[in-house]
Amino acid sequence: MSDFKRYFTGYPEQIISQVIQLIDNDKHGAYLIKKYPHAHTISSDKSLYAYATELKKRYLKNAPPFGRAAFKKQGDMVTNALGTHTYRMQGKTRKHDLAINSDLLCAPEELLKALVVHELAHFKEKDHNKSFYQLCCHMEPQYHQLELDLRIFCVLVTQGKNPYLK
Repeated sequence: MSDFKRYFTGYPEQIISQVIQLIDNDKHGAYLIKKYPHAHTISSDKSLYAYATELKKRYLKNAPPFGRAAFKKQGDMVTNALGTHTYRMQGKTRKHDLAINSDLLCAPEELLKALVVHELAHFKEKDHNKSFYQLCCHMEPQYHQLELDLRIFCVLVTQGKNPYLK
């Protein structure tokens, strides 16, 4: 049995079985490459900020002001965090900051978008509740599938097999 089952906690057993079979047969990299053939081109904190700001403007017009966005090394991608959302006070204004795991510098744009959408949803919803996931799906209709694929990507990175590294 694969050591990666914990990455998929909360998914239906049938989905977990299919994913674990992909991993055990070493076909998870080919699965992602077939679905998402190219890595994104967002390679700096500045371009990540612009990307996240555009999504915020489109979907969260009345959300609090955006502060910073950065790629940061954050340890184990699933146990620690793929991304974090924090806020700080700047004068009387609350500024929201995003940190995205630097392992996503070489990932498909769709998976990066799923993570940015997830962190942006925290601007309005603190907890991972029904409203939170509805907001994620409003910003990205394929959110749930992308989140699953992002977890498969995490397995590849943990194994040292990121297929998008140049």
